[in-house]
Amino acid sequence: MGGAPIDSPAASPSSTSRDELFEQAQSLQQQGQLEKAIELYGSVIGRGPDRAEAYYKRANALNGLGRLEAALADYDRAIALNPSYTYALCNRGSVLERLERRDEALASFDRAIAIDPTDALTHYNRGSVLKDLSRFGDALESYEAAIALKPEFVEAYVNRGNVLRELLLHEAAAESFGRAIELNPTIAQAFQGRGASLFALKSFGEALVDYSRAIELQPGSAALYLKRGHLLCELQRQDAAVLDYLKATELAPDDVKGYHSLGSAYVRLKKLDLAVANFEKAIALDPAGQYFIGTCRSAKMQICRWEGLGEDLDLIARGVKAGKPVCTPMALASLMDSPGLLRSSAEIWAQDQILGPRAKDADLERIGDISPARLNRPRSAKIRIGYFSSDLRTHPVGFLTAGLFEHHDRSRFEIIAFAFGPERVDPMQTRMEKAFDRYIDVRQKSDLDVAVMARELEIDIAVDLNGFSDSSRTRIFALRAAPVQINFLGYPGTMGAGFMDYLIADGTVIPRNHQGHYIEKIVYLPGSFMPFDSSYAIADRTFSREELGLPCDGFVFCCFNHSYKILPDVFDRWMRILSRVEDSVLWLSQSNTEMCENLRKEASRRGVDGRRLIFAGRIASLPEHLARLRGADLFLDTRPYNAHATALDALWAGVPLLTYPGESFASRVASSLLRTAGLTELIAVSAAEYEEKARELAEHPVRLGDLRHTLAQRATALFDTERYTRNLEAAYEVIYERYRSGEAPMHINEHLAG
Repeated sequence: MGGAPIDSPAASPSSTSRDELFEQAQSLQQQGQLEKAIELYGSVIGRGPDRAEAYYKRANALNGLGRLEAALADYDRAIALNPSYTYALCNRGSVLERLERRDEALASFDRAIAIDPTDALTHYNRGSVLKDLSRFGDALESYEAAIALKPEFVEAYVNRGNVLRELLLHEAAAESFGRAIELNPTIAQAFQGRGASLFALKSFGEALVDYSRAIELQPGSAALYLKRGHLLCELQRQDAAVLDYLKATELAPDDVKGYHSLGSAYVRLKKLDLAVANFEKAIALDPAGQYFIGTCRSAKMQICRWEGLGEDLDLIARGVKAGKPVCTPMALASLMDSPGLLRSSAEIWAQDQILGPRAKDADLERIGDISPARLNRPRSAKIRIGYFSSDLRTHPVGFLTAGLFEHHDRSRFEIIAFAFGPERVDPMQTRMEKAFDRYIDVRQKSDLDVAVMARELEIDIAVDLNGFSDSSRTRIFALRAAPVQINFLGYPGTMGAGFMDYLIADGTVIPRNHQGHYIEKIVYLPGSFMPFDSSYAIADRTFSREELGLPCDGFVFCCFNHSYKILPDVFDRWMRILSRVEDSVLWLSQSNTEMCENLRKEASRRGVDGRRLIFAGRIASLPEHLARLRGADLFLDTRPYNAHATALDALWAGVPLLTYPGESFASRVASSLLRTAGLTELIAVSAAEYEEKARELAEHPVRLGDLRHTLAQRATALFDTERYTRNLEAAYEVIYERYRSGEAPMHINEHLAG
């Protein structure tokens, strides 16, 4: 029987020379057969452990398989045999970096560079370790050394750009990414980096082009769709942003950032049910996500969805007490009446979102600190006041402040606007442009550029009219736009950081015994802290109840506050009031259709016919809105976030307002207005008194008529724009003189505190 042919036996390691084994091992390694290569390198080493290159090559193979500790041991053996083995030192450093032993990695790269300073890759790798150690200045030097040695080192330009971004040197970063793109126009990371730099420089159109090109090159990147979505939101293209966020969630269904960003875009589009659904997905994936609980609860409050409110408030309170970023200060102000928690929330937000020690310090290092002690500026003939705002337009802040700006005494003050609102022109913005000595549009400038500009213009007092409200640019103040900085009007509370020196208030909103809840020193104004434009026109028109959708007979309670201010306990009081006042209705501002449906259901649950809630649509004309307000008999305030501008609207239209103050700034604003108007009898001292006063006024029309008459006769101090402006200017002068004298900020007019 014949047998199968027998092949000649392959040469065994024992019959092959050491050099031949080494060459075979290298060949296998080049072919990607790393396990076999490692075995043969072992045979080479077994025949004499004195060959540093064998240890080095085996270490590279082990490194390729992710067996990092074994690779590190072989690199160490190679270096022990050849202390000048720079390749081994460099690769050893890379392994140590992957093991997150960065200090050791840095020492290994330094040793390699000391032996051979001409290797660009070693400088590049050293830069990467320094970047991971947040030593960005040193990392920059390493990347520049690599580029000097290898001028076409594309990856070095990209990483150099990333470090420059960390240092907030965005123009230089964009140039570095641009050079990488010139060398290789197919690197998505370079377009992404330049897009991010251009975004930071407010060059949104160019940034959009770069992000779009990055997506073309890397269409499977969820992160790129997220970044372009953020940019589209900045461009007010919310619908397009939603499409990008949806794509991001499709590509990375377990990434919470996509769902949270999608929820935020839906909030801006007023698609609040969709917003809540996406926020809830984000929370399900990451219950401890930063600000997730607060953001979701805020969206629910806008549509008056109150299920789970108690549990959310407990989680938020515990989180804030523990120093965790769980809720924005503005959202918290509408949910809780706790000045202590509000201060803690502001401090968390300021540290987490604004101060960013590394970023702030990087900019301050470039432009220098500015403080009364270091300022060497001659006294100017006029005090230069800079007002910074996104709301110098058709917006409550615009309506409240236009008269103030127009009444400023130009012989003593120069006022300059730094405007960064949406890109649209409306009549109020046109009026604002004329109201200032200089109106500067800084939308396209970075926070750093705006701070530098304010310094160059020698602004003495910088006034932030946004605080922590939407579209704020608080980082301008963290960079010290002026030696004295004031928090005014936009946010009812402390900003939680030492870069704001003063807060404009009055003795009602911040009594003396509440000062500890505010980091800023308090400027107490006579009367209310809220300005008012006495040129507010009320349309010469009388709306019939039928036109307003109100019943012909019966008492009309109203509240034109935004829906998020309506908490269940407030609604409980309102329903009890309606139950006790026959034929009464509650007239509310329709923030969205969902809130109407939900509030009617809540009314029914409390035994009140939902049809007794009447919802008013939006009227674009403020004069006509003020005229229709006269269709109400009594304005019922909310708590803890009172009516602010809406309270002034009601009082100006002659509608009495009933409030029940709390402890926080936001909960005491209506009381401040009523005190200034001489209507303290409309300030209840308890929830029970609030309900009783509402019933009594509804049942005693003569008494209500007397209050209307008092409002018309006594409220002149509240609506006197000229008087208000002079009081504010007097405070500015005191502040200015203190800083000129080198004195620290202190409470101003403290004798007016409650």
